[in-house]
Amino acid sequence: MTEPRRLRGHSAAATCCIASRARPGFIATAAEDGRVCFYDLRCKDMLFSMDVENGNPVSSLCFKPGNEEIIYVSVENEIKCFDLHMVCSWKQLEESYNYNKDEINQIACHPKSSFLAAADDAGDVKIVDVHQQCLYKTLRAGHQSICSSVQFLPWRSWEVITGGLDSKLALWDFSKGRPNKIMDFGSGGNAGQCYNPAFVHALVVPDLDFVDSVGKICVVARGDGVVNVINLEPEHAAQKSKNTSKPKMGTKSQLKEDSPTVDQNDRNLHLDYSKGGHVAAVSCVSFSTFGEKGKLIISGGNDKSVKVWDWMKSHDGGGQTSNGSSDIVCSSITLSRKVNWLCTTPSDSENLVVCDTSKLVKVYTIG
Repeated sequence: MTEPRRLRGHSAAATCCIASRARPGFIATAAEDGRVCFYDLRCKDMLFSMDVENGNPVSSLCFKPGNEEIIYVSVENEIKCFDLHMVCSWKQLEESYNYNKDEINQIACHPKSSFLAAADDAGDVKIVDVHQQCLYKTLRAGHQSICSSVQFLPWRSWEVITGGLDSKLALWDFSKGRPNKIMDFGSGGNAGQCYNPAFVHALVVPDLDFVDSVGKICVVARGDGVVNVINLEPEHAAQKSKNTSKPKMGTKSQLKEDSPTVDQNDRNLHLDYSKGGHVAAVSCVSFSTFGEKGKLIISGGNDKSVKVWDWMKSHDGGGQTSNGSSDIVCSSITLSRKVNWLCTTPSDSENLVVCDTSKLVKVYTIG
């Protein structure tokens, strides 16, 4: 592995990064210094930066689907909107949202509609209609602790998936405001685990342009060092069958009590240290958007490493070398700091962007 390119611009630890889908090589990074920096990887220096809020860290970023001139930025319990209307300038729009009562951990935009989701420390998820500029729904009672992550399911118009530090993954119908399914990673043989519990730190679902090739799945980064790949369609099929065969009861309390939970034996793919994976909490996870999209899963962790998983080998019956060791991990990058976040770009080179606990953002070439 060659030495990474280092991007300068932040004065504190980098917290998150996103890559443009419309403009390969255009990325945005954020940090604890309250600044968002923009780079074109074809250029030597930073394009420009925004001081969103001095002294308060930026927790999450997302471009508006279909119009990447608009970027949403979360700071504390507020979402701010900015217009990147020119190459080297920006302006803050009057549009901002502070419906969350506690600090926001992640924001996400619906790829096909005007909804924006914000997961917070109170365990709530606020669904905002950015077209009407109003709160659409609050998703509550799915998590008993911090809700760390949220993603819309692009193949289903009214569904969102969330993960939390209660070791649970929840599938929601956000039009109704209640979970369809709750998966508990803390149940089973490791119930009551004190050290490195299976907290859900991050999750990712495939984009519509490659969901047909990888399937309707969710990849989960867990606090016990495991990366899970979960097929979501059997969950939907089971729930649909349950709903059609069960008599309608009609009360909200019954719906809440009947929210189904499955144990950790219902996982599809379990990528852990025995396969060459992480030996500490996994903090972030992403699909590869370069080459064959979704072919690789890339994860970063508190063990100061990035793992590149050729995860489809497990489904093809491969994944073992002649001496019995795993070759599902096709690349491993050792860093000097814990990984906060990472993303990939569609470029053939300089296609992996890593934010660790330093102020320098690293850019690697994978494959």
